[in-house]
Amino acid sequence: MMDTVTIAAERTVSLAPHEVFALFGTAQGAGWLFDAHCDEVRPGAVVSLRLPLDGLGGHAVDVLGTLARVVPGAVIDIEHTQPWRGRLSLRFTPGGPRETRLQVRAHVPGEGVEWLLHRRGIPLPEPPDDGAVRLGAITNASGSGAVYSMSAELMAELAVDEVNADGGIRGSAVHLVTADDATDAEQAAFEAERMARLGCRAIFVNSTSASFEAVRRAVAGWDVLVVHTVLNEGGGLSPTAVRFGERPNAQLDALVAPAMAAAGARRWFLVGQSYVWSYGAHAAAQRAIARAGGEVAGEDLRPLGTSDFSDTVAHIERSGADLILSSLVGADEVAFERQSHAAGLRASTRTVSLALEEATLAHIGPRAGEGLQTALGYFQDVPVAGNADLLRRYRAAYGVWAPAVTALSEIVYESIHQYARVVHLDPDGPAAAHGRALRAQRAARAPDAIGRRDLLRPRLYVAQAHGSTLRILSEVGRPR
Repeated sequence: MMDTVTIAAERTVSLAPHEVFALFGTAQGAGWLFDAHCDEVRPGAVVSLRLPLDGLGGHAVDVLGTLARVVPGAVIDIEHTQPWRGRLSLRFTPGGPRETRLQVRAHVPGEGVEWLLHRRGIPLPEPPDDGAVRLGAITNASGSGAVYSMSAELMAELAVDEVNADGGIRGSAVHLVTADDATDAEQAAFEAERMARLGCRAIFVNSTSASFEAVRRAVAGWDVLVVHTVLNEGGGLSPTAVRFGERPNAQLDALVAPAMAAAGARRWFLVGQSYVWSYGAHAAAQRAIARAGGEVAGEDLRPLGTSDFSDTVAHIERSGADLILSSLVGADEVAFERQSHAAGLRASTRTVSLALEEATLAHIGPRAGEGLQTALGYFQDVPVAGNADLLRRYRAAYGVWAPAVTALSEIVYESIHQYARVVHLDPDGPAAAHGRALRAQRAARAPDAIGRRDLLRPRLYVAQAHGSTLRILSEVGRPR
């Protein structure tokens, strides 16, 4: 691990400190207040900002974190996990009559320095074989998916730490190799090849379906198991590929008919991304809507990484739809829901979102997110045995300001634990045998328990956004 580096940036603003502070996180502060965005300037509120790195190549880095300390008019401290774990300190000090010196200081830990160097094309050192069982985890520490992946790496680390505390695998320690694919399939393939060279026996892909497919192809010639650990449209299976998580067929069965009944409406508009996830989800939506007696009034697919949905909002308004299905993910979902709310669509439509979880909702904000519905296999208040203890261990390990545990990160934790049990029973088996055994671990008992849930066909819960939380409305059961 490389040494910690301290970086600093400063800007002078022609306003008094209390005026600058009041604009932090608002649209009026964009461009000179580090493009910061947050709905409330208070401890515990989520924030995104663009950190200038003038001393490290002149690039800016998008940072996602939580406000940990606030002194009105003077201090904002931010703890963040994306794209690396660290702490930022912003200081608002008088610089003259009606003038403020806005300073940001960051202590970038070794993992952050490595991320920055790697992003600039500098290869990371490849450690010698130490006899540990190596596992890889590819997450979205940057790019559009960073919002939903905020706690994924932490949950992977927690699982590995617990496996090692329990004696490892047949007495061998487990070592986690992590990488950021920047929500880009080509980068995911590059990282997967590196992990295979390092001897990783399994790679857990907490990223898009496009990245999963790229990883699967990249390591096809290696004896490596690939496990997809986010909700997905299915398919893409082989003896060495396992896809865990919710499927849109089951989600839509739980959401479509109840939404139509509650709204007294039947005309849907589908909003998604122009890649395989939304293609599969929207095909399932067409079937579910038809079964419920509804119709599709329109569809709009946008490239991953879209931030301006004004044309989509206008298209929805012209369509006469009164129900919206969103298969958007991460930052795209945040942008769409905020812009829909600002345009007044909430007054005339009801929205269900397939990839809405606690981290994404936090960035959408309580006002723009109010009333959104989803159906997933895990929420922080899910009534599953062992969940309260899991959350306690997570906060003890990573602190009170660590990002929320969500359906898209808790599944990484469970997948690693289930894989460790498989390899413990067959330490010398090939990846294909481990994949078959992992698929065979489907829970036969009820109720579920954390660490032993059925990840192939998880029990679903319907939840609705209220304020800053997703409240569980009903338990659907395990799809067939």
